[in-house]
Amino acid sequence: MQGQVLLVDDEPALVSVLQPVLAAAGCSVSVAIDGLSAISGVIAQDPDVVLLDLGLPDMDGKDVIRVIRETSKVPIIVISARHQEGEKIAALDEGADDYVNKPFEIGELMARIRAAIRRAQTVASNAPTFEAGPLRIHYASREVEIEGEPIKLSPKEYMLLHALARNAGQVVTHKRLLAAGWSNGGADLQYLRVYMGLLRQKLEADPSEPELIVTEPGVGYRLIVREHA
Repeated sequence: MQGQVLLVDDEPALVSVLQPVLAAAGCSVSVAIDGLSAISGVIAQDPDVVLLDLGLPDMDGKDVIRVIRETSKVPIIVISARHQEGEKIAALDEGADDYVNKPFEIGELMARIRAAIRRAQTVASNAPTFEAGPLRIHYASREVEIEGEPIKLSPKEYMLLHALARNAGQVVTHKRLLAAGWSNGGADLQYLRVYMGLLRQKLEADPSEPELIVTEPGVGYRLIVREHA
């Protein structure tokens, strides 16, 4: 894995652990210890991914996300000790791409970083197709295949899958999925659950044990991208 990582955290112990791990993985790492430095760092360095703590000394991390999103689409992964669902949802709705709770496993964080960088590269390249394990999506024709077999989706099912695929590997909140499937409103969380169940029936080998579309309890859903060995 290669890329420029901006690590935003005012905990010296965490920084001292993450910097060598990221460097060993091939990343170039810069550090910001407050919100203003983080915003300046994004502008000056144009990093490939931002790792952002919400509890910064000068401003709330959600405000940092909001300001960054005014000018940049850089992937933002929140790393925070705030475990409340409301904090996760607020950060994601402001524009964060993912959320990892402290304390976290290094392997999990590295996988999330790889997924964020890969997604950003895919979006930037405007790839005509998407693949994740047995799933293939042809964006131009709106055709979906599982193991090479065509799968017929309703327009709303396709829009929900499209939103998940465009954010593959990242958690997509209920709010963002409802906006994707029902742009004119008129739907609630129960509608979303029904359609996600229908999608799983069509896409999963075992809908009761989903491996493609997984639930992030209380927050949203995530389309899993299987990494190559």
